[in-house]
Amino acid sequence: MKKILSAVLVLMMLLASAACAESAIPGVEDGVLTVAMECAYAPYNWAQPDDSNGAVPIKDSAFYANGYDVMTAKAICEANGWQLEVMQLEWDSLIPAVISGQCDAVIAGQSMTSERMETVDFAGPYLYATIVCLVKQDSKFADAKGKSDLAGGRCTSQSGTIWYDSCLPQIKDAEILTPQESAPAMLMALESDTVDFVCTDMPTAQGALIVHPDWKILDFSGSGDDFEVSEEEVNIGISVNKGNTALVDAINSYLKDKTADDFNALMAEAIKIQPIE
Repeated sequence: MKKILSAVLVLMMLLASAACAESAIPGVEDGVLTVAMECAYAPYNWAQPDDSNGAVPIKDSAFYANGYDVMTAKAICEANGWQLEVMQLEWDSLIPAVISGQCDAVIAGQSMTSERMETVDFAGPYLYATIVCLVKQDSKFADAKGKSDLAGGRCTSQSGTIWYDSCLPQIKDAEILTPQESAPAMLMALESDTVDFVCTDMPTAQGALIVHPDWKILDFSGSGDDFEVSEEEVNIGISVNKGNTALVDAINSYLKDKTADDFNALMAEAIKIQPIE
């Protein structure tokens, strides 16, 4: 009888172990969600020298990450009982990192485009973006009321974004310069007068004004002469490895009750604490 009971107990333990293995979320079996971002894209994400304002350590770095993406990642991890690990990567390396398993997710201000969905899955949205342009206040384009008023201007944006690939080509006779490898490089092109204006989203523009108060945001929303973008292009999501529906569902379990106002309020907090350089 003892042998039978022992065998039954062993079998129950094996079944329980198998059930746990089946329910474990791929990539987060150890309870750590590894999230990749640029850590150079304020107010979405940035690097700073200390842990002030709730910043978290960047893996293999002496710096700490903070910003809207970090705040969102922390909230998702808290809701799911995970620890957060942040990894810093270049923009063009983010999607490959998810595909290869180098990270579990990318939270970095990515649009949920059908092109990206061919290689990764998305949770979210965790923000709804408004497309705008940035100019200097003394620019001849500063009074533009619509994209038609930007005709012939020199412009650029960050590479691999809808701003560069979809929006700038909509401006008649625009002199579209080489795309910039990062958001800071894009803003530097405007600061150095290499271009007349840059195309970006509202949070990036709002953050830029803190550093550059002599700039102006051109928001053409409701003008009838705005940039034409699809819903997928302005929905900002969290990318995970293709087929990892368990992780998508776990992230969405936190995001599903959040509204645009919730997202905007959190972004406003990020803008308040972003470094001024």
